[in-house]
Amino acid sequence: MTYSVLTGLYMLLAILFEVAGITSMKLSDGFNHFAPSICIFVFYSFSFVFLALTLKRLELGFVYAVWAGVGTSLIAVIGVVFFHEPMTLLKIVYLGMIIIGIMGLKTG
Repeated sequence: MTYSVLTGLYMLLAILFEVAGITSMKLSDGFNHFAPSICIFVFYSFSFVFLALTLKRLELGFVYAVWAGVGTSLIAVIGVVFFHEPMTLLKIVYLGMIIIGIMGLKTG
């Protein structure tokens, strides 16, 4: 496996573990449920490990923007699908702006 593929895998795992961590926060109901509360720390620990491995090969600003932006986008979708949060046109526009900003960081 080449470094670029491995780095992409690390980034993907960092994002997925971060999304699992924030979803666990919602499920913990303010730390009132034990298992999701523990999962928060487990998932974020894994996310930070893979984020650190990603940072060995890619620029800090780009990595953080992708991690936060893609994570935010996935969480917005999870919120709508699983937690019945409203999805407005304005939210869609702003999520699109996050993606455009990430692409701008990479090309700039």
